[in-house]
Amino acid sequence: MDTEIVHEPGCGVSGDDRSGFAAAVAAARGADLCVAVVGDRAGMFGNGTSGEGCDAEDLRLPGAQADLLAELLATGTPVVVVVVSGRPYALGEVHPRTAGLVQAFMPGQEGAAAIAGVLSGRIHPAGKLPVQIPRRPGGQPGTYLQPPLGRNTHGISSIDPTPLFPFGYGRSYTTFEVDDPRPSATEIPTDGEFAVSVRVRNTGARSGHEVVQLYLRDPVAQVTRPARQLAGFARVRLEPGASARVRFHVHADRTAFTGRDLRRIVEPGEVEVLLGASSADLPCRVTVRLTGPTRVVGHDRRLTTPVDRQQGEAADADGH
Repeated sequence: MDTEIVHEPGCGVSGDDRSGFAAAVAAARGADLCVAVVGDRAGMFGNGTSGEGCDAEDLRLPGAQADLLAELLATGTPVVVVVVSGRPYALGEVHPRTAGLVQAFMPGQEGAAAIAGVLSGRIHPAGKLPVQIPRRPGGQPGTYLQPPLGRNTHGISSIDPTPLFPFGYGRSYTTFEVDDPRPSATEIPTDGEFAVSVRVRNTGARSGHEVVQLYLRDPVAQVTRPARQLAGFARVRLEPGASARVRFHVHADRTAFTGRDLRRIVEPGEVEVLLGASSADLPCRVTVRLTGPTRVVGHDRRLTTPVDRQQGEAADADGH
């Protein structure tokens, strides 16, 4: 297929020079598709927009980039926005109007080829966000490790802190479904271990990878605990229509936290196990009760969650 690519700089990464807007908008208006690359310039101590000593007053895109995007989106041409940045920027006003949105956190010297592969479909995207993407410029980078009141579900604040994209989020060119949770036990001692498995299915028309994520929640503890905390994950490749059963082996040490006396402890009580595709997409839930005395743990505690997988029809028949 013959393809003509027209490039216009539009504007710089920083500064307020808008002299290139008209040419960029004209090129977008005459194109079948516009790929708008925005973001940061790496540097140190003020010589860039992201890096050591390069802070930001808010989370708007640097310089005039947000204004350029607004004009490109107004052309009516489908716009795919690629954000190459060192920090998460607020994209709440941009996302609903784009044909696609790719977040690339300073991908390095091979980044251009990787991004081109994703945009062309040669590479199947399967990445998951290691941070949250804010909705508004004033929403400073938050963490999914917030306590229950941090979600503002009770009208505590007039500002909604819900991110545009949550921790662990990521889309691909196919779709997946995570269901059918099966725990090996619902009660273990505070030095014990349990396994929990889920089925993941490729419900789309293309092969791809899904990253199944396991979170833990301790609803009652002697100190305030996060509403959910990542404790395990597994990357699974599936053909269209195929399924696999993913099993996580969770030791009680994975529930450990620093108590009021500043010692790391495993405390008896109920722990909720949440599984799904991101910190905000967790359709599978089971409850496991830890029994016995509170146990002090040290540097030799379990710090990983081993995973095993079973493919095909056997995965649907046997999850243990």
